[in-house]
Amino acid sequence: MIVEQIIQKATQKAQSAQVSLNTRETSEVSFENDYLKSAESSQRTNIQLTVILDGKVGVSTTTDPNDVNGLVSKALAVAQFGNPAHYTLPAEQPTASVKTYDPELLLLSKPEMIHIGQSMLDMIKSYNPEIVTSSGVAKTVQTNQFANSAGAAYADEHTDFSVGAFGQLTRGTDILFAMESAGHKHRQLDFEDIANQTIEYFRLAERSAVVQSGDMPVIFTPDGLNALLLSLSIALDGKHVLLGSSPLASKLDQSITDSRFNLVDNPLIDYAPQTSAFDDEGIPRKVTPLVENGVLRNFIYDLDTAGRAGAQPTGHGANRRFTNLIISPGDVALKDMIKGVRKGLLVHEYLGLGQGNPINGEFSVNLALGYKIENGEIVGRVKDVMLAGNAYQALNQITAISQEQQWRGGPYSLFSGLFPYIQVDKLSVVAK
Repeated sequence: MIVEQIIQKATQKAQSAQVSLNTRETSEVSFENDYLKSAESSQRTNIQLTVILDGKVGVSTTTDPNDVNGLVSKALAVAQFGNPAHYTLPAEQPTASVKTYDPELLLLSKPEMIHIGQSMLDMIKSYNPEIVTSSGVAKTVQTNQFANSAGAAYADEHTDFSVGAFGQLTRGTDILFAMESAGHKHRQLDFEDIANQTIEYFRLAERSAVVQSGDMPVIFTPDGLNALLLSLSIALDGKHVLLGSSPLASKLDQSITDSRFNLVDNPLIDYAPQTSAFDDEGIPRKVTPLVENGVLRNFIYDLDTAGRAGAQPTGHGANRRFTNLIISPGDVALKDMIKGVRKGLLVHEYLGLGQGNPINGEFSVNLALGYKIENGEIVGRVKDVMLAGNAYQALNQITAISQEQQWRGGPYSLFSGLFPYIQVDKLSVVAK
């Protein structure tokens, strides 16, 4: 195997080495401005080599499987000026058995993908022909191989399927965008549901509503939770904990949110968007409780940050990326949450998420898509409205969590996972 050849050649000079090899074949169909734009297929191979030479780390990558000599030479050269190695490479460990490959997806043809994309456009246009529509359908088949000089060796196969629909409605100077997407590792995605959800966003926005500036209750949709999850995800990153820049660094096993809030990173759900048995450093994946009944339980670490912090790597790869984030559902139906709001907002999408000081929890974002709730009903879309607050304070002011959950993980999703709707007691709303 090529990964073993690379390990053998690299360790002729380096004290240790690890290799990850990914090959993927992608078929993708895209529609833009009501018409088919492209129907393409592509193949790609990526190889990454990490060496430890005289206590320093060197990394190199290539897309050419025949360039073994060049890959090794670059890694050894980089190691001369690399960062100190604060870890040793792990030996092989048992990995969980999870389903990441659906052979049925291989049978999905490009004409069928075009049909899916066109059907979603037709559904949206039948609702309102003035909406300019776009859509995307993609399937990927990939194999992963990993090996290191400590004797670890893993391999697996993945399929990925994603579908998304997007619409733009322009009336004078007013431009409304709405989109919905989904992604899983199996073929069973309901494209009609995706199109219908996109239509629902437009339907709720048929009327405009005016809000006054002030503090008011806010219900976050599963997508709207990005404003809160962004800050939390940065603070849970072991690198920020190690550097002391995370406001949660000293709060392990302490309460940081409302006691109803539970957040788990679970890479072992069959066919879920980010499911896998091992990461790109040869660490077996495992379920990681992050926040349990409001109490902070874990940070996430790669080999380097774990070694520097005296912790254990958590199986989130060299870039410390979350897998499938799961927020536990609550005990309130969404319709009852809305009925209980006299005057507030339902928040779904943002313009320029990340403004403010996310690591400290501060956010100040313009709403791309939000709705006014008045006397227990959604009465229309709000425009020119900004939402401001602190994510950590908001998570401590939860008044309700919905029974309903939605999977996020398609091409338009910032985070992958299963999320409910969450109501916060009050946030600052600024209206022009």
